[in-house]
Amino acid sequence: MAGLIPQSFIDDLLDRVDIVEVIDRRVTLKKAGRSYKACCPFHNEKTPSFNVNPDKQFYHCFGCGAGGNAVGFLMDYENVDFPAAVEALAAQVGIEVPREAISDQQQQRQKKSQSIFDVLNFASHFFQTQLRKHPNKDIAVSYIKNRGLSGEIARDFALGFAPPGWDNLINAAKKAGFSTFQIQQLEAGGMLVKKENGQYYDRFRDRIIFPIRDNRGRIIAFGGRVLGDDNPKYLNSPETDVFHKQRELYGLYEARKNNAQLEYLILVEGYMDVLALFQHGVSNSLATLGTASNILHLEKIFRHTGKLVVCFDGDEAGKKAAQRLLETALPAMRDGREILFLYLPAGEDPDSFIQQQGKAAFLYAVEKAVPLEQELFNMAEQGISLDSEAGKARFVSQALPLLKQLPDGVFKQRMLNQLADRVEVTADFIAQQLAQLKAAKQHPSQATPNTSSSSSAATTAQAKLSGLGTKQSEPSAADSKPAATPSEANRSKANETQTPVIWALSTLLHFPEFANEVEFSATLVEGQSVEGALLAELLSYIRSVMKSEGTAPTTYRIIGHWYGTAESQVLSHCAASHIPPEDQVIALAEFKDTLKQLDNAERETQEQIRISAIGQRSPSELTPQEKAFLQSLGKPTQ
Repeated sequence: MAGLIPQSFIDDLLDRVDIVEVIDRRVTLKKAGRSYKACCPFHNEKTPSFNVNPDKQFYHCFGCGAGGNAVGFLMDYENVDFPAAVEALAAQVGIEVPREAISDQQQQRQKKSQSIFDVLNFASHFFQTQLRKHPNKDIAVSYIKNRGLSGEIARDFALGFAPPGWDNLINAAKKAGFSTFQIQQLEAGGMLVKKENGQYYDRFRDRIIFPIRDNRGRIIAFGGRVLGDDNPKYLNSPETDVFHKQRELYGLYEARKNNAQLEYLILVEGYMDVLALFQHGVSNSLATLGTASNILHLEKIFRHTGKLVVCFDGDEAGKKAAQRLLETALPAMRDGREILFLYLPAGEDPDSFIQQQGKAAFLYAVEKAVPLEQELFNMAEQGISLDSEAGKARFVSQALPLLKQLPDGVFKQRMLNQLADRVEVTADFIAQQLAQLKAAKQHPSQATPNTSSSSSAATTAQAKLSGLGTKQSEPSAADSKPAATPSEANRSKANETQTPVIWALSTLLHFPEFANEVEFSATLVEGQSVEGALLAELLSYIRSVMKSEGTAPTTYRIIGHWYGTAESQVLSHCAASHIPPEDQVIALAEFKDTLKQLDNAERETQEQIRISAIGQRSPSELTPQEKAFLQSLGKPTQ
């Protein structure tokens, strides 16, 4: 078994190659200030949003979120694995890739991971063979044909048949000479279930089999649709070392294989929907695996395209599913991304619709899909009349918490402007309401007791709709405030686009050596947000590298460490979007100040939690320490 490629070699290789040259050989780059730009090769766009940073040697697309170092670019662009990408870069600079000896433990781990893929591939071939040769194959073949699927689609998606019976796969594996270890790997891959007596039985029985592939086309799991009366109707492989259903999408590999560039992707509910669309020439569809769409699914989709059409049934269940997805998607809606909602007639799904109406009708429905911005306002307006001032205020209170979740940028600003236009107030007024909503969340102790943020916003908005905020009226002299100074305005703008955690992440990416310059407990931020958890991991990773190697990892090595994850996109976005001062002394001082802000914020939070807990008890029940704590805050103890 080939040894691992030494990390020191990878670092040296990335030091030797120029990412600008690597990418420019494949995508024409143009100089833009200190960086280079191009239209992104990973999604269709007319305005360049793909940026390459020659100083830190990484790339990032502000449209689809793709990002990484030179190795990661080759892996995505050439659709090759990590060793092949390293080999290609090494050949470019004329050096040979060394391999280091690996320990028995590492070798076993490699062998185990690879063997899971091998046994899953064996299982897939077994199921495909049963679809062609098993005595009961006609039942399975008839089902596939009755669903309107051709032999070509069955071949391209490697459809198979798990015959009735408890031991077909396990017997086939034994007949093929599987070792005890390989049988155990079939279990580890989710194909076998172990009984209390130590014997195995097949997980999939009397089912049409749908192999599930990863981005590289490797089979990582299976789905099965029952042919008889067994339950459940659909069954997926369990979570394994190579399969995590919260991250995978059925049909994504095939969509990429069939389309050199994906103008958009269509997200549907199930396997048969994907297959029916492919059958009719709509080869850009995919589905989640029995789970609701989550942020990891969306980030994975946006790595391949900037536009997503989500297809729902037109009934109440479909509308509720759309609402859940919209709320999930809001934090991912960076500039350049687009989500549209397609509602089919009640009782229809993509499979039945395209079978009956045809490709042209389905694509026409796609063209009429509702943009996220319209769907958001439709959702916020449900049960509300905008003919009254109270209705407009209620509408603002419903819409603002949703808009608050959008990342700062042009899209968010235009959404806020639309909200202002709909209720006939100024954009400044909406911005003020949004700031108050954010402040209420950050400092809950200052909010009005027993009042929700939405009702509070509604009350405030209703009080001001016909006053300061309206377009028709000007503020009175009594309401006027001095204009903000340029420094105040810049600070305000910076605060809108950069949270302390984001700023800390950005600074660490540009100056990784700062990790050992500060005393900071990662536990203060790791539970606050996704970015907070990432900051904790980043600090830990940099410190571990510095401890073992004596020097800090480079920016491109850090981004490469998280390659292929949603965190990689967050890191490359932070590195590309938020640039700390070039002067290291100033940057370090700001970094320490940022961490102090996080420290203070966490202490305030814990303080409020403690105050709230103490407030639930009568003064006579308080301990001397609790009374002293309240007195230190100037609060009564009687």
